[in-house]
Amino acid sequence: MPNFHRKLERSAIGFVLAIIVVSSIGGFVEIAPLFTIDETVEKAPDMRVYTPLELAGRNIYIREGCYACHSQMIRTLRDEVERYGPYSLAVESQYDHPMLWGSKRTGPDLARVGGKYSDAWQVAHLRNPRDVVPVSVMPAYRWLEDNTLRTEDLGLHLKAMSRVGVPYTQAMIDNATNDAYGQANPDSNYAAGVTERYGEATNIRAFDGEPGRVTEMDALVAYLQVLGKLTNAATAANVAIKE
Repeated sequence: MPNFHRKLERSAIGFVLAIIVVSSIGGFVEIAPLFTIDETVEKAPDMRVYTPLELAGRNIYIREGCYACHSQMIRTLRDEVERYGPYSLAVESQYDHPMLWGSKRTGPDLARVGGKYSDAWQVAHLRNPRDVVPVSVMPAYRWLEDNTLRTEDLGLHLKAMSRVGVPYTQAMIDNATNDAYGQANPDSNYAAGVTERYGEATNIRAFDGEPGRVTEMDALVAYLQVLGKLTNAATAANVAIKE
């Protein structure tokens, strides 16, 4: 075998061909499953898209590196399902660009954290995690309450998402800035438009407890409160398995 390697490495053409063969095998293994994606990705007729506020919150979640400690992928293992809820389905991340699946668990998995805690709990946790979880090693994010959310370019972000397959309508794109304000200010004139465009299940409230302006805290909490709530496909699949 050493002699074979020595001969191969001395032959530039042979070495290049060997690299091509090995790379082709690896590429085929990764690409071939994509041809059956329509059969492997579950159907979710009730799937809804992120609102502009929730999408902005997701951007903050990525910006602050939250994904480095929290996965959003509940595996089929019994202990994970019992702790976090129904295992994750591919369809639940079909509108995530980039998707945040992984197995990093410095903190708990957040795939089903939506609605598990109140807005007040989430805000207190982000202000100072030790106030609600004494053993937490998570850093504080107090400044999110002070930072006014940048909303003027949300329409462009929705437009970019629509280019990669997220079904945002032109009305959603045109009203993105107003919808972000309306979702965090339920008594404003813009709140009704959010419900009209994104559905009755949309959370519309002052997420940081202070209506009147939209903060980065509003956006991040809005995103956290919708995790696992964009479709009921996982719950339905779990019930079907038990039956």
